[in-house]
Amino acid sequence: MTANKALPPSGFRGRVVAEGDSAVSNANIANIITVVRILLTPLFIYLLLLDGGDDGLWRWVAAGLFILAIATDGVDGALARRRNLVTNSGIILDPIADKVLIGGALVALALVGELPWWVVAVIVVREVGITVFRFAHLRHRAIPASRGGKLKTILQSVTVSSWLVPSWVFLGDWVLVMNQVLMGVVILVTVWTGVEYLLKGSKAPRSADE
Repeated sequence: MTANKALPPSGFRGRVVAEGDSAVSNANIANIITVVRILLTPLFIYLLLLDGGDDGLWRWVAAGLFILAIATDGVDGALARRRNLVTNSGIILDPIADKVLIGGALVALALVGELPWWVVAVIVVREVGITVFRFAHLRHRAIPASRGGKLKTILQSVTVSSWLVPSWVFLGDWVLVMNQVLMGVVILVTVWTGVEYLLKGSKAPRSADE
């Protein structure tokens, strides 16, 4: 969910689903979907760990839950824009929800021994670092969004989904090789977009009231 200008503070009174120009509740449908995405993370991790990395039923269920949760990323944003339900809380929560879900999946894959911990560390440290940097400068600098930011999220979502779904059981070991390549691309794009964002942040003009 994005906004082109600062939004007025929102409480829990106001529109939840209806379209319009009146006050918007922080508990609107778009934000509820975003929060649900966050809450699904521990459940999907638990289901994945039930099989201990094996290609059993619970892994398929966990993979399906992850794909369902990550797919809601486009749903909440579309609802917020089309129904004019954009709020400051939604703008903050939306990217955090993606990072929690993807970060949780990476940690779970490392716990079952399928992904090296250094890969998890590189991606999670980048995501947490950029999030902290963004919020630390939110009031003082207008930092343009990275052009590769959305590409990064899409690549991460597709790659993690491919790692979670044990399609190699039916398609063969070439899927495992493809997953390794995809994860390598994810690491490169994740680091590159992080550096790009930091560079833009250092060059972005300070606000007039600073």
